[in-house]
Amino acid sequence: MANKNPVNVGVLFSETGVTSSIESSQLYGTLFAIDQINEAGGIDGRELVPIRRDPRSTPSAYAALAERLITEDDVQVIFGCYMSSTRKAVIPVVERRNRLLFYSTLYEGFEFSNHLIYTGASPNQNSVQLAEFMTSAFGPRVYLVGSDYIYPYESNRIMADLVSQYPGGRKVGERYVRLDSNNEDFADIMTDIRKVRPDFIFSTVVGNATQHFYRAYAEAGFDPSDMPIGSLTTTEVELAQMGPGVSAGHFTSAPYFQSLDNEVNFAAIARFNERFPGCAVPNACWEAAYFQVHLFANAMRRSGSDDIDALMPHLLGSSFDAPQGKISVERSNHHTHLYSRIGQATEKGQFNVVRSTRNAIYPDPYLVSHALGDTMLRMSPVET
Repeated sequence: MANKNPVNVGVLFSETGVTSSIESSQLYGTLFAIDQINEAGGIDGRELVPIRRDPRSTPSAYAALAERLITEDDVQVIFGCYMSSTRKAVIPVVERRNRLLFYSTLYEGFEFSNHLIYTGASPNQNSVQLAEFMTSAFGPRVYLVGSDYIYPYESNRIMADLVSQYPGGRKVGERYVRLDSNNEDFADIMTDIRKVRPDFIFSTVVGNATQHFYRAYAEAGFDPSDMPIGSLTTTEVELAQMGPGVSAGHFTSAPYFQSLDNEVNFAAIARFNERFPGCAVPNACWEAAYFQVHLFANAMRRSGSDDIDALMPHLLGSSFDAPQGKISVERSNHHTHLYSRIGQATEKGQFNVVRSTRNAIYPDPYLVSHALGDTMLRMSPVET
C-alpha cells in the first residue's frame, strides 16, 4: 500500500530580531511553495508539513534548533538560515546527522558541502557584475560599509579585489557596524565618506540596519546620481522599510526583482498576494526560498524518499521554471545556475532593471575563472 504519511520538513528562519524582516520573506516564500505543492496533491499524495522554529536572529540558536528539528521532529530536510554565520553554525549539524540543508541567501562563496544545496547567488553571479557596472558608470574608487560578521568581510574583500582590476581602482575606506545599528551609528561613517569622496559606496549592511544606513546617507545630503550606493543585500524588503524617497537612485545586483516582466513572475506574485496578503515583500531571497522547495518536491517525487542519499542524484542537475527564469542545480558544486541583474531603486519602492544577463550564469563559488565583461544586456536607462 502506498505511503500517505505526511512529509515533515524543517523551516528555520527568524520571525523576530534584527534580521526578521528579510528572513520572514524567506519563511513565507517557503510556506507559499508548500501551499502550492499541497494544493496540487502533495508529493505523490503525501502532505508537506512545515515544522517552524524561530532562531530570533541569534546565531547560536540556529544549530540548537536544527538539532531539535532532526532529533525531536525527525526531519530529513531543513530550509533555512539567512546570515552566513548561521549557515556555518548549521553545517556541522546536518553533516553529522546526514541531513540536507537548502540555503536560499546570496553568500560570499568559497564553500562546499555535500549536505547543502545553495540557491542564492555566489560572487560570480552578483559581485562581478556589480563591480563592472558601478566602476563603468561612476568610477573605480569604492568605500566599503558592512555589518560586523562573516559575509560582509568576505564580500568586501572580493569587491576590493574586483575594483582593483580597473585603472585607478582601489578601496578608499572600509567600516563595519553592529547588526542592531541605528542612524547615529552611521554618522561618523558619513563624515569620513564626505572627506574621501569615493566614486561609489558598496553596502553589505544587512537586516533592519539597512534602512538606517540609507537614511543617514540621505540626511548627509549625498546624491545617488553622483555617488550612489551599490549593494547585494538591499532588497525590496529594505526599500519598504526606508521609504522610496530615501532609496531611489541606488543600485542592487540580484538574480530576481519583484518587477520582472514575465508571466511566471506575474502569476507567482498574484497567487502569493492572494494567499498571504501583506505577510511579506517578495524579493530575491523570497524567490530562492520559493523555488528551492519545488526543487526538493520534484526530486522526492522521482526518488520516492526524502532521505539525502536518495534525493541527491535527483536534485543535482535538476531545473525549475522560477520567477527569475529557468534555473538549475549544478552537479559539480551544489550551487545554482542563476541570472544576474542590476536594479535601480525607484520612487515607487521597486527596482527598475537596467542590466540583465541573457542566460543563467554557471555558479563558480571559488571564482576560479570569471570575466568582468560577462555579457549584460542594457534593459532601460539609468536614472541620473
